[in-house]
Amino acid sequence: MYSIYSTKKKQHLNELIIELEEVSPKEFFGAQNANIILLKKYFPKLKIVARGNKIKAYGDEELLEEFDRRLTMLMNHFGKYNKLDENVIERVLTSQSSDDYKTSDASGEVLVHGVGGKLIKAQSANQRKLVESMRKNDMVFAIGPAGTGKTYTGVALAVKALKNKEVKRIILTRPAVEAGENLGFLPGDLKEKLDPYMQPLYDALRDMIPAEKLDSYIEKGVIQIAPLAFMRGRTLDNAFVILDEGQNTTHAQMKMFLTRMGKSAKFLLTGDPGQIDLPRRTISGLKEALLILKNVDGVGMIFLDDKDVIRHKLVKKVIAAYKNIENRD
Repeated sequence: MYSIYSTKKKQHLNELIIELEEVSPKEFFGAQNANIILLKKYFPKLKIVARGNKIKAYGDEELLEEFDRRLTMLMNHFGKYNKLDENVIERVLTSQSSDDYKTSDASGEVLVHGVGGKLIKAQSANQRKLVESMRKNDMVFAIGPAGTGKTYTGVALAVKALKNKEVKRIILTRPAVEAGENLGFLPGDLKEKLDPYMQPLYDALRDMIPAEKLDSYIEKGVIQIAPLAFMRGRTLDNAFVILDEGQNTTHAQMKMFLTRMGKSAKFLLTGDPGQIDLPRRTISGLKEALLILKNVDGVGMIFLDDKDVIRHKLVKKVIAAYKNIENRD
């Protein structure tokens, strides 16, 4: 796919020449060399020149070796997926090691073949860690800010488990905290009132299951989407259960949910401790559970961060800006 020629020139100048073969330089470099500009941002001490089908870099030997390693990772990604965008480049350039980026699922394991031939995969190192943790544990907490793919990856794992007959049903739930006491003022029946709070779960499912089949699953109860209050008193056997927006549970709600776990069940709890909508002075059941269960065997905890954001590139910048303000407070 590509050849790398590295020449250490005389005295003070070290040079690395990377030649692209069977790869379109135009696509790899990006529109108006956007990808090369991003590389320069992360390697400001190197002189990087992209011309024709070659990338040349000049500078300190150790930095050139690191640049060589990171660029090789980008080449491998491009060769596999035939695309390269800002999010991918930033994930590769900021990963702690190649092992961090290339986990067991980095080979491109497809979790679900979605609607319209869409291939649903874990797209970041921590998302792949989430997939691996769900294999090893029956209960997993996925914690991180908005846009890091916690819920979407979880729904993909649930759909995969259902298709593979590892579970008999999928149960998706979240606390309808935002609804509060105002539900009675909204028009429609209870389902119509609650559906807006479940919309992110419906959106994920619609990407992965054709509309008619999804409607049939919901009608037959194979897939159930309901507010957390509806879980009380139930025993959830042979099910993949996802509690979304777990940061908005109280102590009592979280304890109630965790004790619903039945035989052959998988529980995934997602949440963002930075977006709690509970009344002031109310302790988040999620934050409490993370402390109580951190040393319990069989419970996995995966922490995602802004490097895992897969939404618009501005989302990552928004998260960073808010983090700066919160740190100053």
